[in-house]
Amino acid sequence: MKSIQIKLSLSFLIGAILLFSACGKLVDVNVTVIDQKTALENQILGSYEELGNEMVLLASVRSVDENGKLKPVTKTPPAKLKAIKAMQRMEFNRDDIQRFKEMGIAGEKNDGFLIFFETEKTQKDLQLKAFSQTIINEENEDRETTLNRVIATNIRFSPKDLPKVKKVYANLNRDNALPGEKIQLEDGAWTVKK
Repeated sequence: MKSIQIKLSLSFLIGAILLFSACGKLVDVNVTVIDQKTALENQILGSYEELGNEMVLLASVRSVDENGKLKPVTKTPPAKLKAIKAMQRMEFNRDDIQRFKEMGIAGEKNDGFLIFFETEKTQKDLQLKAFSQTIINEENEDRETTLNRVIATNIRFSPKDLPKVKKVYANLNRDNALPGEKIQLEDGAWTVKK
């Protein structure tokens, strides 16, 4: 007997089962159904992606028209500009954050933010400790800013929804963590992603 693992749509799965049963062979099918994102996750991701697109657009605005004359720069609302700058800094710090996660210095908490972990290396290298703590703090500030902007720009959310948004963001961060990275489960327990 063969064991086949299918991670595709339900309609493909049904078609595959019918095809295999028509062949007359006994086939053992191990099905793993990948859940679709919840409506809340989709709303958050959509708002977050929109903010990312705004960051790209702001960075790519031409200040000269086709005649070579300077164009007046459109004023960006302060809250939007703050969120865009936060996303830019997150992008700039991404490699350092990833390195800190690989070193076991940073972990993903269950509230959507990072935490600093003291290691033997940070005990010996005080510059690394100070640098990693600074970058982790910046990342947390930037995450807070962008999550607040997601709430502010989505009519379905209000400030009271921030805990739910943080929880969804934490779930996404846990799902995207690489093997060997420290993650905090919903119940508060810490583990290493496998």
